[in-house]
Amino acid sequence: MTVTRRGQVVWWLRGAALAAFLVYLPGYFSSRQGGLVEVERWLNHPVLLLGTAVTLAMASAVAQVEFRTRWAQIGFAAVLSPLLVIGAAVGGLAYVFGGDGRLVDRKPDPSRSDHVLSVTDVAFSIDPVYRVELVAGSGWSARHWGLGTWEEEDGFVRAEWSGPGRITVTLEKEIEVFTVGEDGTPAGPSSMPRPR
Repeated sequence: MTVTRRGQVVWWLRGAALAAFLVYLPGYFSSRQGGLVEVERWLNHPVLLLGTAVTLAMASAVAQVEFRTRWAQIGFAAVLSPLLVIGAAVGGLAYVFGGDGRLVDRKPDPSRSDHVLSVTDVAFSIDPVYRVELVAGSGWSARHWGLGTWEEEDGFVRAEWSGPGRITVTLEKEIEVFTVGEDGTPAGPSSMPRPR
C-alpha cells in the first residue's frame, strides 16, 4: 500500500470513528431529564456506537504502522481479527437485547392524554427494579422525566395518577406525591408515611 493510500485510509477511519461518536452524543444527552424519548431510543447505545468509535480509532492507528515482514503482518492480523469479531458480536448482541426493560404499566393522565405515566422493570435479574417515568408529548417531540427507581426491597407497590396532574407512588412504608405542570414537567416529591 502506498503512503498516500495509507494516509487516505487512516483519515477515513478517523472520520468514521468521529461520526460514530457524534451520532451517540444526541442519544446520551436525550437520556437525561427532559430528553427526547425517540432520540434516546434510537441513538443511546454506548456499547455499539462508542465501541465502534474506539475500534475504528484503533484500526486507524494500526493502519498507520508499516509492518516490514510478512510474519509481522500475519501475527498482528491473527491477534486483531478475533478481537474485532468478538467486539462486533458483543456490540450486536447489546443492540439487539439491551433494550429499555420490560414495560409493566402505562397509564395516561385522566385529564390529559399527552401525559403518560410508565412503570418499567429495568432489572437484569430475577428481583425486579422498577423505573417510574413521566412522558409528555407524543412522537418525536415526546420528552421524559424520571420520577425514581425502586427495588423490591424498597417496597414498591404501585404508581398511579391520583388526580389531574398528580402522580402517587406507593411504597410499603411511605407515599410519594408528584405534581405535573401544564408543560409536563414534574415537581416534588412530597413524602408522607403510608397509613396502615
